[in-house]
Amino acid sequence: MKAVIATRNRGKLKELQNLLSDLDLEIVPLDSFNNIGEIEEDGTTFFDNAMKKARTVAQKTGLMAIADDSGLEVDALNGRPGVFSARYAGKKASDKDNYLKLLQEMKGIPEERRGAQFRCIIIAFRPDGKWVSAEGVCRGWITFTPKGEQGFGYDPVFMPEGDSRTMAQLTREEKNKISHRGKALLKLKEKIRQLMD
Repeated sequence: MKAVIATRNRGKLKELQNLLSDLDLEIVPLDSFNNIGEIEEDGTTFFDNAMKKARTVAQKTGLMAIADDSGLEVDALNGRPGVFSARYAGKKASDKDNYLKLLQEMKGIPEERRGAQFRCIIIAFRPDGKWVSAEGVCRGWITFTPKGEQGFGYDPVFMPEGDSRTMAQLTREEKNKISHRGKALLKLKEKIRQLMD
């Protein structure tokens, strides 16, 4: 069975391909289709955005689409950046722009108040309208300085609970075991097997 990963984010595509490798799925990148323009993420929740991407891509390609929306929720910032995580420092902002803005906003906030979590909602949507979803959360805290070269997004400034390294210092295998996306996908995999029957 073929499935399209509804993202143009290379880091996310690689991560999802890796996590789905044990399913009998032929993964087709979104870039293989030229009839899909930019899908505006204008939802107010991660679920809204993931659903819009999954449904749109499934309808336009005629294949099962897998889409996620995820982001960083910082306790001291009342859950921001949340759904705006990817464009926190502006529409064309780089990952570095975003996490530097976050660190700037958190200047002066002590360690015990730097709690945060990555949240991910992931949806698999078939062209016939059947769909399944799952959610994953990874708790941790925001560091004072960026560390590490792996991963993407806010990984260099997020230290997961129970570790003394940032997400960007973990190997891909280590990250996939504890990450919000890894947890959501693990739950979704069982549900995808039912969709494949």
